[in-house]
Amino acid sequence: MQEKDIIDRLRSLGSAEARAGMARYGIDTGRAFGVPVSTLRPLAREIGRDHDLAQDLWASGFHEARLLATMIADPRQMTEAAMESWVVDFDSWDVCDGACINLFRKTPFAHARTQAWSGRDEPFVKRAGFALMATLAVHDKRAEDAVFLGYLPIIAGAAADERNFVKKAVNWALRQIGKRNRALNAAAIACAEGLAERESKAARWITRDALRELASEKVQTRLTN
Repeated sequence: MQEKDIIDRLRSLGSAEARAGMARYGIDTGRAFGVPVSTLRPLAREIGRDHDLAQDLWASGFHEARLLATMIADPRQMTEAAMESWVVDFDSWDVCDGACINLFRKTPFAHARTQAWSGRDEPFVKRAGFALMATLAVHDKRAEDAVFLGYLPIIAGAAADERNFVKKAVNWALRQIGKRNRALNAAAIACAEGLAERESKAARWITRDALRELASEKVQTRLTN
């Protein structure tokens, strides 16, 4: 398939109703067709891995084309420079999170990028750092606890960021680390409790939301069993 064929197909699959729904969730719809992810995934399976096409789709700037690109790009062909060129283009939380979940976590540079991006100020670059932490906490089964313990001070340092898209990703990373195993659960709870002493509204919100899940009977029972 060619880029133009895919763009035309996406355009035909879109709807004004779906665009309105995206806007309600804080997604920039300026270059969106209104195609749900549930429609993009079967299309990605139909296309298969096609790194060159993924790069063309990303360069098009269309919202769904970029989401689709994250699904068909080959993580083995992604370089740190390519990841950097994509991350600076992020203009919505769903493309940011989709890139981290579908693609970036599978590269050998994933853990290095968490630290590089979480220290940046651009909102969606910073979000990507923490979204990648959260995603790796779920999917990187081989990483040692020490890796995730090392992320907790970074999380604590960013907890005062009041920007909605950032604080939610910081909270996401903390919760996912705390659900990985019992030792990390205890460390994440201690981190969250420490944030309660901050004057920042964002930090206090993260404390409440993270502890609600991490200390819940459901999580504690799962970690015990």
